[in-house]
Amino acid sequence: MEWWHFWLIISLILFILEIFTPGFVVASFGFAGVITTLFAAIGLSFRLQLLVFAVATLFVFFTIRPLLKKYFYRFDDPLRTNVHGLIGRTAKVIAKIDNAENQGRVQIGGEDWRARSENGEIIEAGKLVKVVRIEGATAFVAQN
Repeated sequence: MEWWHFWLIISLILFILEIFTPGFVVASFGFAGVITTLFAAIGLSFRLQLLVFAVATLFVFFTIRPLLKKYFYRFDDPLRTNVHGLIGRTAKVIAKIDNAENQGRVQIGGEDWRARSENGEIIEAGKLVKVVRIEGATAFVAQN
């Protein structure tokens, strides 16, 4: 068996393994194996084949892999978590919001948050507001 057969078989195995793993990491090695197959077919020594494989792996991993991920995950909706998941949600004012008096509380999804008005207006208790941003433990809100 010649070396290019070996590289081609390894590449195929790596591409099959990529089906079971996310992120195109194993496929990066598979692409490098295909590139090495071409160099092995022209008769490079095994040491040079290993060097080509290493360089090709790095090249594919840092250049082609990010492009593939961007292409294949372009329609995924990024999941917002933690405080980023609260931005844009509706909250109920449970204590009057007055930035000048440094007071105000809102309830966001069952949690009690210190609140400030985004534009400095006074918002009475019982009103529904929209969470604009969060800084530390303070939710900045605006009226709907």
